[in-house]
Amino acid sequence: MLLKKIIEGIQMVKGKDISIINLKNRKNFICDYFVICNGDSYNQIYAISQSIENTIFQKLQEKPWHIEGLKSKKWILVDYISIVVHIFQKESRLYYNIENLWNQNS
Repeated sequence: MLLKKIIEGIQMVKGKDISIINLKNRKNFICDYFVICNGDSYNQIYAISQSIENTIFQKLQEKPWHIEGLKSKKWILVDYISIVVHIFQKESRLYYNIENLWNQNS
């Protein structure tokens, strides 16, 4: 249910290129999923993070355990412990390429 509501929050503000990486079968990994998406500007990635938080709180009464990157303006991380959401500006997403990094480490 949490994963579905995170995706809903991203889609509400037109987050782009949503990827889900299942980490459940990885040894010693602390979360079950990475959700990765991007926006076109800092304002949009901030809006995505706010939409996720509001959607999850309204539907599931949960708050994120941790949020990082609000000052960097390139990459916001929203941590719900079992699911970690990475919200990038497009250029930063291409640079860090974390989908490829995790797919290589399968």
